[in-house]
Amino acid sequence: MDEQALLQALRNTETRHRAFTQIVNQYSEKIYWIVRHIVGTHEDADDVVQNTFIKLWNKIDDFRGDSKLSTWMHRVAVNEALDFLRREKKHKDNLTDDSVITDRTSGDVSLAGFSDIYFDGDELDKVLRDIIDTLPEAQRTVFCMRYFDDMSYKEISEILGTSEGGLKANYHHAVEKIKLNLSQRMTSI
Repeated sequence: MDEQALLQALRNTETRHRAFTQIVNQYSEKIYWIVRHIVGTHEDADDVVQNTFIKLWNKIDDFRGDSKLSTWMHRVAVNEALDFLRREKKHKDNLTDDSVITDRTSGDVSLAGFSDIYFDGDELDKVLRDIIDTLPEAQRTVFCMRYFDDMSYKEISEILGTSEGGLKANYHHAVEKIKLNLSQRMTSI
């Protein structure tokens, strides 16, 4: 079903459920990976994706058609992921100093603790995820959408509603910070 037919089916109360099921089937994997790359973990991504589809269901009548339906859905997913990260940051900021120390000593593996410069892909993935998590929100979002989801600057621009030039600058800064951080971590091993 093309996008216009899908929109008509969504606006018709008799065909809305079937059309929305088609949207979920067609877009859930793409939305999952966009969200997963932003929030980092499978569990968090699952929660955010579920919230995204709930919001899409509740707001489908608000879709004006100014952009493609898929662009609007991706924008909602990115916003949900960023809102999740903001809530998590606020929650972490509210922790006491003692709980932060306890959390840091909970046995989580950090790169600084490795005695061997050779480590597997899971460890490298964790290191990269930790570095990405330190990036400012705009840089992190653009980097994840471009690097992991292989989106063009044009697609990202439509989803985030920002200029391609600004996105390119954010991506470039993110890459430079990641390279620098990786280099610093590797020399400290």
